[in-house]
Amino acid sequence: MSETIILRSSAIPAPATVFQAGCPSRTILDHVTSKWGVLILVALAVGPLRWSELRRRAEGISEKMLAQTLKTLEGDGFVHRDAQPVIPPRVDYSLTGRGEELVALLGPLVDWIGEHAEDIVSR
Repeated sequence: MSETIILRSSAIPAPATVFQAGCPSRTILDHVTSKWGVLILVALAVGPLRWSELRRRAEGISEKMLAQTLKTLEGDGFVHRDAQPVIPPRVDYSLTGRGEELVALLGPLVDWIGEHAEDIVSR
C-alpha cells in the first residue's frame, strides 16, 4: 500500500512504510543523505576514484569518516571497492548500477542546493 505525498504542484507516490519508525528505508535514507554520503556519491559520478582523490574532492572529511562512509555505502550496494594486488596497494572506488541510479536522483538536488545556498544561508 502506498500513499501520495503532495509537494506543491507535484504528487510523489511513497510507500506507506517509509514513515514508520522501524522501516529499513530510514537506515538507507540516513546513509545516503548524510553530509559525507551525498558528497562521496556525487564525487564518484565522474568515474572511479582512488582514496586520495575522494579525500581531495570532499574537502574537510577525515580519514576515519571517509573510511566509514565508503564502507557503509559499499555495504548498501551503492559503491564498489576494487582492491588491486599491486605494490603499493591500489584501491579504486566506483558507483555500482544502484549507485548510478541513486546519483541520477541526487544530482539535481545537489545542483539546486549549489544554486541557492548563498541566498538561503545569508538570510
